[in-house]
Amino acid sequence: MIEKMERISRELMYRGSILDVYKDTMKFANGKTEEWDFVSHRMGAAAVLPVLPDGRVLMVHQYRNALERETLEIPAGCRDSLQEDTKVSAMRELEEETGYRCGKMSYLLSLRTTVAFCDEFVDVYLAEELTPGEQHLDDSESIEVEAFELEELCRMVYEGKIQDSKTVAAIMAYSNKIK
Repeated sequence: MIEKMERISRELMYRGSILDVYKDTMKFANGKTEEWDFVSHRMGAAAVLPVLPDGRVLMVHQYRNALERETLEIPAGCRDSLQEDTKVSAMRELEEETGYRCGKMSYLLSLRTTVAFCDEFVDVYLAEELTPGEQHLDDSESIEVEAFELEELCRMVYEGKIQDSKTVAAIMAYSNKIK
């Protein structure tokens, strides 16, 4: 059985555009206290696994500052407001990042990206019946789109070439779904 824990205090250390960083003082059942970091992702996010009519999956290459390198991911982004349905966010991110629209969008899974210190959630959708259009990137975005066979993406996950949690979860869930 897990011992009872109590948060004694929470102090805001930094307020960013989408993240707040706090210092929490936690009290354990034995009476001892310890400071823990907590990151609040205020908006939540949505992601989309876009599947072309031929079965290939659209992926985006983009630079990630935290890793100091380019990554291969599914399209994703924050909700525009706390009230925005994540399905709407997913449809918007699909078009913004890939230029594609979809005729069918269905729920795939939900995940919490880093439960040890962050409350971020991501709802992931499957986009099908894709039609090409034009990207609508933000001024700070540089994204290249590439299509991959699902088997190749699974191999890249197991080889450690794809490490982004939402992307790994989406690829594995979709792979299992279509078996």
